[in-house]
Amino acid sequence: MLKEDIGMANGKILRQLIKAGASGDSEAFRRASEAVIQDERQKQHHLLANDLEQILYGEHLKPAKRSGRNALPSPPIDKERGLPLLDIRQAHRPLEEMVLPDPGQEAIEELLEEHRRADILRSFGMKPSGKVIFHGPPGCGKTLAAEVIAFELDLPLAIVRLDALVSSFLGETAANLRKVFDFIADNQMVVLFDEFDAIGKERSDSSEHGELRRVVNAVLQMMDAYQGKSLILAATNHEQILDGAIWRRFDETIDFPLPSPQQVEQILSIKLRGVRRQFELTDKKSTDIFANRSGADIERIVRRAVKRMILRSQEFLTIKDLKQAAEKENTK
Repeated sequence: MLKEDIGMANGKILRQLIKAGASGDSEAFRRASEAVIQDERQKQHHLLANDLEQILYGEHLKPAKRSGRNALPSPPIDKERGLPLLDIRQAHRPLEEMVLPDPGQEAIEELLEEHRRADILRSFGMKPSGKVIFHGPPGCGKTLAAEVIAFELDLPLAIVRLDALVSSFLGETAANLRKVFDFIADNQMVVLFDEFDAIGKERSDSSEHGELRRVVNAVLQMMDAYQGKSLILAATNHEQILDGAIWRRFDETIDFPLPSPQQVEQILSIKLRGVRRQFELTDKKSTDIFANRSGADIERIVRRAVKRMILRSQEFLTIKDLKQAAEKENTK
């Protein structure tokens, strides 16, 4: 495309954007804004495009092109404190942002295909996996995977709030669990039980009191009886303390290990898109900085280094910047 054509296209988008804003046409404003974001991505201005997306969609909104469903339903409430039992939001993270070893990546992709083609499975008397558990160290992508799955299936993401779910009143935790299971059975969404070990701990543990054993029994019964619309995901950093019977209630288990050097390169390629740098992603000096670190650790270090680069008016990101950011992360 010639420069004159590019300028004309940009000018057209800007006119549409201003016209839509002035007239209060939110749908036209969204379309024009998305065109600007796409244009910036094509120019490799990914940081700017990400910022514009955050401004446009915000934390609890999603693009209108993916909003064919009604407004998000109101979650059930804990009777004791009046807190919502689930945090319901729209997801924004696509499959391309998830980096896992091949077995985990393939398992997620198979899960997505099963749900996208659920009608075909049902025509043969089968159904997609409805209960999946993620396990592995903290920060290795379990919550991200839940958001990716929700985004790819165009469903709301509902994260169960353990602070509201677990009650100090006898029998109230099980009652809250019943509210959650009834709600997700009637409202199709992707549901994440994060820190699942808090309600699925081994019942033979002598240090636990009888109420927790009753909660685990309630979880087992509700998982067995569940035939609802939602896809249930559970995540744990402590799979070794889960009750043995819990594992049998899930259709699939997916491991989330610390990233390998090759996966570190993949994560860096995603997080450093559009960032000018003085090193190659395959440089061992750069990948060694992130040895034995989780994906979440890597993201925080990169974010810190890029912020410093911007605030110092540096033209390029250096390995030294990454090392300094990693050292500061170590002191936290």
